[in-house]
Amino acid sequence: MKTLKLGLLTLMSIAMFSCKGEKKDATTTEEYKKEGVENTKETTEEEDVTKTLEITLDPKSDSEVSGKVVFTESEGMVNMVATLTGLSEGEHAIHIHEKADCSSADGKSTGGHWNPTLQPHGAWGAKEGFHRGDIGNFKADAQGNGNITFATNEWCIGCDDEKKNIVGKAIIVHQGEDDFKSQPSGAAGSRVSCGGIIQ
Repeated sequence: MKTLKLGLLTLMSIAMFSCKGEKKDATTTEEYKKEGVENTKETTEEEDVTKTLEITLDPKSDSEVSGKVVFTESEGMVNMVATLTGLSEGEHAIHIHEKADCSSADGKSTGGHWNPTLQPHGAWGAKEGFHRGDIGNFKADAQGNGNITFATNEWCIGCDDEKKNIVGKAIIVHQGEDDFKSQPSGAAGSRVSCGGIIQ
């Protein structure tokens, strides 16, 4: 009889410890799950960081053209909004150039178009090729005011990819319009406004 009671007690103890062990394992798994969700959330938040960069455009080539350009990067896209004044009425080209150096009176200290992929000049997205700095044309009204918005995932603000990073380059506005075919810059005329893209 004593042996039977002792056997029953042993079986009950084993069953109790097994249940506790299962509960502990379940809790640990739940903790891992929670940690995984939190870590995923943190990563997503880091990836969704929005970067904004605002630059001023100053007159060049004896013009009165000035303005502001705002770049905003979010979720892998860079949006550009440029607002200008002091222009002659009509079409004007706007490009990104190689260097953030607007020191010369004619804006030529910025170098040529930014072209890290070594493509011919052309309209953005052209199958024949285009520069990463070939933004395009915009229109100024009779009062000399103009604006342009542009968005692309081919640029980034301060990333490690030199084929995408616009920091260290310059925005140039031209007197005339880009014809999208003349090499190497679209025959857009003198550089009438300049702003270095600096963080």
